[in-house]
Amino acid sequence: MKNTYKGLFLCKMLFLILTLYSFTVKDGITAPIQLTISEGLTNPLGFYDSKPSFSWKLPVGVTSQSAYTIVVASSPKLLPNNPDLWNSGKVNADQSLNVNYNGKKLDSRQKVYWQVKYWDDKGAESKWSEMAHFELGLLQNSDWKANWISVPPTELNEISGKNSVLFRPQYLRKQINIHSNIKKARLYITAKGVFEAYINGAKIGTDVMTPGWTPFDKSISTLTYDVTDMLMKGENVLSAILAEGWHSGRIHLRRAATKEDVPYLLCQLEIETNKGKQIIVTDKSWKVSLKGPIRESNIYDGEIYDANFNLGKWQFNGYDDSNWLQVVEQKPAETVLLLPKRYQTVKDKETISVKTLTEPVAGKPIFNFGQNNVGVPLIKVPMKKGDTLTVRFAEMLNTDGTMYTGNYRGAKSTDYYIAAKDGLIEWRPQFTFHGYQYIELSGFDPKAKPQKDWVTAIVQYSDFKLNGTFASSHEKLNQLQSNISWGLKGNFFDIPTDCPQRDERLGWTGDAQVIAPTAIYNADMYAFWANYLQSMRQEQMDNGAIPNVIPNNLGKGNSSGWGDACTVIPWEIYFRTGDKRILEDNYEMMNRWLGYYASKANGNIVSMQSFGDWLQPFSQPLESNRMGRRGDTPADFISTAYYAKSVELTMRTAAVLGKTAEAQKLQKLHNEIKKAFGNKFFDNNGRTTSKMETQTQYLLALDFDLISKENTQKAGVHLKRVIADCDNHLRTGFLGTPILPLVLDKIGETDLMYSILFKESYPSWFYSINQGATTMWERWDSYTLKDGFHKDGMNSFNHYAYGAIGRWMYERIAGIKPIAAGYKEIEIAPVLGGPLTAASASYDSPYGKINSSWKFENGNFNLEVTVPSNTTAKIVIPADTSKELLMNGSSFKNNTAIQLDLKTDKTFVLIAAAGTYRFTSKVKK
Repeated sequence: MKNTYKGLFLCKMLFLILTLYSFTVKDGITAPIQLTISEGLTNPLGFYDSKPSFSWKLPVGVTSQSAYTIVVASSPKLLPNNPDLWNSGKVNADQSLNVNYNGKKLDSRQKVYWQVKYWDDKGAESKWSEMAHFELGLLQNSDWKANWISVPPTELNEISGKNSVLFRPQYLRKQINIHSNIKKARLYITAKGVFEAYINGAKIGTDVMTPGWTPFDKSISTLTYDVTDMLMKGENVLSAILAEGWHSGRIHLRRAATKEDVPYLLCQLEIETNKGKQIIVTDKSWKVSLKGPIRESNIYDGEIYDANFNLGKWQFNGYDDSNWLQVVEQKPAETVLLLPKRYQTVKDKETISVKTLTEPVAGKPIFNFGQNNVGVPLIKVPMKKGDTLTVRFAEMLNTDGTMYTGNYRGAKSTDYYIAAKDGLIEWRPQFTFHGYQYIELSGFDPKAKPQKDWVTAIVQYSDFKLNGTFASSHEKLNQLQSNISWGLKGNFFDIPTDCPQRDERLGWTGDAQVIAPTAIYNADMYAFWANYLQSMRQEQMDNGAIPNVIPNNLGKGNSSGWGDACTVIPWEIYFRTGDKRILEDNYEMMNRWLGYYASKANGNIVSMQSFGDWLQPFSQPLESNRMGRRGDTPADFISTAYYAKSVELTMRTAAVLGKTAEAQKLQKLHNEIKKAFGNKFFDNNGRTTSKMETQTQYLLALDFDLISKENTQKAGVHLKRVIADCDNHLRTGFLGTPILPLVLDKIGETDLMYSILFKESYPSWFYSINQGATTMWERWDSYTLKDGFHKDGMNSFNHYAYGAIGRWMYERIAGIKPIAAGYKEIEIAPVLGGPLTAASASYDSPYGKINSSWKFENGNFNLEVTVPSNTTAKIVIPADTSKELLMNGSSFKNNTAIQLDLKTDKTFVLIAAAGTYRFTSKVKK
């Protein structure tokens, strides 16, 4: 009997195997995965673009693609066999990124479904992918039937402490009746200010500080929410709280606010029922109150919450709002574009618990989170009725353990909670954010003993996915990577800010352009940067100049090295994503910026405003140098160098876009600038002609390739000399520091770069770590254990510019670098050096995850590499090439997947197709 059962079991297993095999043969090889559109978005709601592009990844194990088919339809029932919007047909190409939609016109509100399949390098056909989709938002101003609404201006009679009109948060509500059963409902909403919206008391979405910060006089981002499951047939209440945010609040040097700056709300609720469509809009029928518990809310100064201003159940049915005010309404201006938000909103991303608790002053405990971060706290403390809880924030402590807030300058950065009853309160601010590591509480129940769990840090940043990792055998290098990562998270708060804590928090272009490559390694930020560039295009001045901050609230000022963000960032995004559309979108802006440079040039030498090599250490404190902040590299040197660089990048852009004649014209201009630059700023010995030599002079000339071949090698010698004169320390600021490792790598001085990187003394990356840094600092010595805080007073302890070293850590220490746009071709070339015995990195590229992990022990260099599908990699392995190279434990031999391309005295160079490989070589360190 046992044998009979055993036989039956084997027969069933064989049948199952044959069945599965037949399905595999019938249905094809494994389907494509991770379908995205445009800037890498997955199934977006309220999408901004009626002409998207499509991307997908091949599954692990597939070497490459030889063809594809995309089908697009208005209903999932039509796919894959009857697409009514677009059928690409079989396209014989290996392109799996950024395939432009070429089907029927798509309209506002439309939901679109799509699938893709591919043929591999052997011609085998894949299964269809899972179905992906996107739904368009309201694409034109004409789609909006709603009006802007706000409190009547007659109610705005209070003045804030900054001599501005005080905009108390507005509580807005509208009771609605839905007559039939609901099939689908969408809320389209935005604000001049920031808002939270609710249906029947439940918050809509998980976003914070929406709709974010754009050039409000030119465009405002709109949000789309699926609220189908939040509504019910019959009576409902749609409500919102509206605060001043970036639109109406005090932002740096903005003039005092007037009644013209009042916050406004705009929303349109569209409901499909079984009897037709019902639309509810913001109009005069809404009610508003200024008597809610949030009394004040300001980005710089914080929030005041008074629980005694209790509006009751104002967000629910049956509420008596007869004493509320009728709103005023305003028709949307045709000149201000209402554009679906094209990038990630800010969200609550992480939480941090208190690490230590101290009480240097009785009744004022200080909670240390052990990590400088950005967001708001969740407060759970016991209070007595009528008392005021004061919540203060700081990035650092004074030597006596009290809060250091001098670097916040004019930002009060303090929250208050006024209790309406005795007992435990639970509260978090809604319409502000803080940069801090420490929180001080006072005003709680004096009988209560402070506990660590009274406060939790809610970390907030734009909702991008972290897609890179880096680790090494060196503790401080790992801390540096952590500091870079936290600096990015803290400053990517809807826009790329310079700092998140003081009375600034602006989108400085210079900071942005130097950090962009590192940022893209660490996080999936294409959409984020694309939106920043959209705002930049809107803010470009009539003469072609790019403002110093985007969005611009600092007037007509501009600077070389800062405005060049308009050429640097588009090129960096293109090269790391492979998407030509970012170049198409910004090509005109790039050319207009070149026109501005030309207007400031005489004989191709540019004389214009420049922040210089900002915050270069040990620079001369000349009056014209703003206390030495601009560094010692002459402004005309920097301006001319960046003029050449922007011409080069625009020339490359023209070539990629097929604008051959324009590329040739720009090549000619670049040659002329290069010649003028070399003649003016360098002698025949490759030495700068400036009175004062700086590292940054040589770095710019070498990185931008601006001097003759004869002088290049000589200039490299001078660079090493001026570095040696500084005891092999850097002497570079915001512009020189990011390119220092690139140039030393370029001239074959990686050992010198390792020496600089691992320096412990000032100025160096590890120096701030030795002083307790958990993020990147604005200055190398913003604080020292010996001397305390920098006397200049400009001490941001969360300022990401010097984190640009992260690019070199990924590209050369771990060894992951693109050599063709979008990582279609990859270089894996780790460099052994310094005290390191191991390093590893991963990067989720547009084609898939790239891994490079190495360890050096007992004279053996062990390297493990993963090359994603549909790409090839050049793998450079350090080695004594007189010794044997092992791959996967055996002697290396050429095969169809990987071949030896070159052998030097110190390296094996291999060309590899997709796959995972393990190598062992002998190395003389």
